[in-house]
Amino acid sequence: MTPSSRVPVGTAPFLTPVTRPSTVDLITVELRNAIYSGALPVGSPIREVEMSGQLGVSRGPFREAAQRLVQEGLLLSSPGRGLRVVQIGRDRVRALYEARATVETSAAPLAVERATTVQVAAVRAAHDTLLAAERSEDARRVGDADLNVHWTLVAASGNPWLLRWMTTLIVEVRIASFTTSEDYAVRKDAAESHLELVERFEARDADGLVAAIRANLDEAVVRLLAPESLEVETFDEPRPAPAPRLEPITPTFPEP
Repeated sequence: MTPSSRVPVGTAPFLTPVTRPSTVDLITVELRNAIYSGALPVGSPIREVEMSGQLGVSRGPFREAAQRLVQEGLLLSSPGRGLRVVQIGRDRVRALYEARATVETSAAPLAVERATTVQVAAVRAAHDTLLAAERSEDARRVGDADLNVHWTLVAASGNPWLLRWMTTLIVEVRIASFTTSEDYAVRKDAAESHLELVERFEARDADGLVAAIRANLDEAVVRLLAPESLEVETFDEPRPAPAPRLEPITPTFPEP
């Protein structure tokens, strides 16, 4: 995975940092983000010997990390075929977004009730990042920032289980985008379409925030399954090509 394909530290889909991560923790994060970025393409095999060598780790910890991602549903283990990155086709998109809506609308009232001023500011900052990404006209950057607005809202709930599920769901959303289309497309007005979420949150309007989340996710499903029915302009880029190598992991966990 090239440096440019890494997800920015402190944003989705990173989990909350732990104090003393093990080698397995580090490998798990690296593989999860490689899937998220497309450095490990949908359906691609996980070659244990090659990838553990590229990461500079032994096969035992690599195998344990890969099994964690099997349990998360990001890797698929098939008898005789080994491990490969999952694919999420059109027939599973609605179910995926139903799960995402459950997590996000459960987190929303908690975030409204519990969020500190720092967490409220973090959500606004995430939206500012989305605005900046939109000006760059970089589809992947916009997509990352879009998902990070949602992730930051869930993080503001203070519920670690909801945040853990959201972390996996965000990677699965990216997998679905890569599976269902040859191009990765995001709407050009992504910042405007997310503004109501931020404003409802800042106003501590739980019902309004839940309604805004549902409307936003319903539109996302239509965009994935029937983009021709939406009258919105998009930024597009080809689905990422396989990366030639993964980078060796570092012995310390990145600070947020």
